[in-house]
Amino acid sequence: MTDIVVVDYGMGNLRSVAKALVHVAPERGILVSADPAVIRAASRVVLPGQSAMPDCMRGLVESGLRDVVVEAARTRPFLGICLGLQMLFETSQEGPTPGLGVVRGEVVKFRHEAMTTSSGDKLKVPHMGWSPVRQTRAHPLWSGIPDESRFYFAHSYHPVPADAGVTAGTASYPAAFTCAIARANIFATQFHPEKSHRAGLQLLANFVAWEPQS
Repeated sequence: MTDIVVVDYGMGNLRSVAKALVHVAPERGILVSADPAVIRAASRVVLPGQSAMPDCMRGLVESGLRDVVVEAARTRPFLGICLGLQMLFETSQEGPTPGLGVVRGEVVKFRHEAMTTSSGDKLKVPHMGWSPVRQTRAHPLWSGIPDESRFYFAHSYHPVPADAGVTAGTASYPAAFTCAIARANIFATQFHPEKSHRAGLQLLANFVAWEPQS
């Protein structure tokens, strides 16, 4: 039986995510799949994503997986990664593009005019590289990960939840922005845990073991 499915809709760093999951959970059945029946049967679902929001949403719709992903995000442990986080929201400025609407809020672009640090240094967009993540509230997926651990980012847009209570972590570039959300059975990150060494592997291991409270 497949325990964990990484959704294959033609976009995203699928193999790296699957390889990292196999590393932390070699005893579990882990599969990359575009088959709706396989995704529906899985006990846990991972939605990765990279590139551009319009391309990711188009790939999800054209693959016929939009509805099964929405269903998974409402019914079982669900992990969104990078664009897999952004697609959960109602809309993105990139395009602009409608999202899945699972989480209320929008995805906005870093404003070039705001990309100046307190010391006067100019930051580039996209935000690429390692940044510390502040855990804004306790969650099982943060277990064993010290606060302010560094994770790897590669993005030009970030989410702005309508309900600040869903924010589980923030990073700064240069102002603080939501980089992790948590609600019921959903946890999603703007950063890439599969590229984030020890902290990222610990987060994936926590996801494999996570039993959300109903």
